[in-house]
Amino acid sequence: MTSIDFYTGADDPLAVAARIVAKAWLQYGHVRVLTPDAAATDALDRRLWTFPATGFLPHCRLSSPLAAETPILVDDALRHEGPACVLVNLHGEPPPFFSRFERLADIVGRGGAHADAGRARWKFYRERGYAMQHHPLEGRA
Repeated sequence: MTSIDFYTGADDPLAVAARIVAKAWLQYGHVRVLTPDAAATDALDRRLWTFPATGFLPHCRLSSPLAAETPILVDDALRHEGPACVLVNLHGEPPPFFSRFERLADIVGRGGAHADAGRARWKFYRERGYAMQHHPLEGRA
C-alpha cells in the first residue's frame, strides 16, 4: 500500500518539490511529479535545470521521446506510464494513479484554497486507510 507524506504550509511549493525530487531520485531512482497545469510544469522544469546549483536532476515531460529512459518525469497529464516509485503531487486533487506508487509526497501550499484542497486530499486518503505522516513546513526555510 502506498505510504503518504503530507507537507503542509509550503510558502514555495515548487522549491519544496525540487528538494523532495532530488532526495527521492537518489533514494528510489524514479520520480514522477504531477503539477496542476502547464504553467507549473514549465516553472518546475526551469527550476530543476538549476537545482541543485552544483548538480543535475535528469528530467523531462511524459511526451518527450526520452521519457522511458529518464528517471524524473514532470507533467500535468493525469496519467502515468513507467516505474512507480515516488509520486510528488502538486495537483489540487488526488492523482488518479497514486496507488500504483510506493510513496506519495503531497505538497500543500499556504493559503485558503491550497489548505482547503489539502484537507480534502488528506480526508480522501484517510478514508481509504492509507498510512500518512504530516510534515508541517510553517516557519521552516
